[in-house]
Amino acid sequence: MEQIIALTADPTAWAALATLVVMEVVLGIDNLIFISILTNKLPAHQQARARRIGIGLALILRLALLGTIAIIVRLTDPLFTAFGHGFSWRDLILIAGGLFLVWKATKEIHHNVDPDPGPDMFDGKKAGMSFASAITQILILDLVFSIDSIITAVGMTEHVPIMVIAVVAAVTVMLLAADPLSRFIQANPTVVMLALSFLLMIGMTLIAEGFGFHVPKGYIYAAMTFSALVEGLNMLSRRAPRKH
Repeated sequence: MEQIIALTADPTAWAALATLVVMEVVLGIDNLIFISILTNKLPAHQQARARRIGIGLALILRLALLGTIAIIVRLTDPLFTAFGHGFSWRDLILIAGGLFLVWKATKEIHHNVDPDPGPDMFDGKKAGMSFASAITQILILDLVFSIDSIITAVGMTEHVPIMVIAVVAAVTVMLLAADPLSRFIQANPTVVMLALSFLLMIGMTLIAEGFGFHVPKGYIYAAMTFSALVEGLNMLSRRAPRKH
């Protein structure tokens, strides 16, 4: 309690909190896009519940990882060296998560562009299996994004209360944005393809990070923002003829 009171009177702590909240929210966008696309494949009556469970799992994982910071920090220690790069547990987790994300995005892109996609693992006829599959896949990506998020937080501040507040704030934003984002994606089919391309790019970025090639996040999010703005202009141009 004394530590928390001391932090409230420290301007540096407030600056670190504000920066970390923004960073956690930005990192949570990747997680939220994946959850939105995945849960939109479920029957309508299961979508909201799956989103809440997915985001709840993200919060639980992040808080649990904060309780094991000493272990998390050691995840960056090299386990073995290959191709001139020392691979740590974090690297292996990022590579595995990136490969999963690339596989999932590629599969969904194929499903969207194939005129006769055939049965899908999220087919409404298998609602129970679909729900379990969706939660399982959300949990896998939650774990990857949570580890990346907590390692980023540890690198920005040493105060656990600040990390906890930032994580809770970011997950709260995810929870508030989940339903509107999912409805928007579902109502605009072209946005689905754009979001899947984002996931493909994020997956490749995770793999590159795992192999030791640092990709500045600013470039990634600048490209995503530019693409989203162009798609916004396309949506406006498609609506213009209808008004006339």
